Amino acid sequence: MSKTVIITGASGGIGAAAARRLSRDGHEVVIVGRSQEKTRALADELGTPWHLAEFADLSQVRSLADALLAAHPRIDVLANNAGGMMGDRTLTVDGFERTFQVNHLAPFLLTELLMPALTATGATVIQTSSAAARLFARFDIDDLQNANAYSPLRAYGNGKLANILFTEELQRRHGDDGISAVAFHPGMVATGFAGETNHLLRRIYHGPFRTLFTIPPEKGADQFVWLAEGSAGLTFVPGGYYESRRISTKTNPQAHDVDLARRLWDSSEEMVRPFREIHSQE
Repeated sequence: MSKTVIITGASGGIGAAAARRLSRDGHEVVIVGRSQEKTRALADELGTPWHLAEFADLSQVRSLADALLAAHPRIDVLANNAGGMMGDRTLTVDGFERTFQVNHLAPFLLTELLMPALTATGATVIQTSSAAARLFARFDIDDLQNANAYSPLRAYGNGKLANILFTEELQRRHGDDGISAVAFHPGMVATGFAGETNHLLRRIYHGPFRTLFTIPPEKGADQFVWLAEGSAGLTFVPGGYYESRRISTKTNPQAHDVDLARRLWDSSEEMVRPFREIHSQE
């Protein structure tokens, strides 16, 4: 059965690879990116709708949600794939630490704004997370802005752990409404990842030996497509976090902290409240 699949961060990497696969399989793919040139080029290649949004600006996320709801009243899959590791600690125009906002707060807001359409169709909500949640996260619910002991890798790990916590809490809160949430680690994929930082990972992902440590985007997109085309309860367990098409048994211990997930949701909801209120008034 053909599905309407919205993919953020779709102008390159596994997002673009998944968009190509899903389009080839006959699904209606809607791509979202921040680069007009790259996003439009992929949309022209696939003959699919496209939208632009910079996740470091929550007003653009709100406008994106408005545009998506107007143009695509049916949404079967929302793939929150946009994200990345940043360089030095900076604040966005909204006053939030950039890594936290781009990786967690922006997709959190987008998902909440799209909730009417998502629940109406019993949609699958996919979060692209990472093993960085296990390896590098030092998550402090009282320091979501990564103000203390900041490092690009720690902030990124915290953001990816937030993706898993969000997935589990989304399932708890909206599973009975028809939502099926799931997160996955695509592997170390040869993309533009870590391009904005001077961390060692930049050398791994962009250096001459990157093929020794990374996999091509097409392979990284395998689980992405598998989850998007699959069915909750048959293909995957709702609320689960997957690596290599299996529920990971090696996640960060904090990933299953119910109270932590609840507090993160409540804090995130308070942060994005002004953008939700504006949305509801229009």
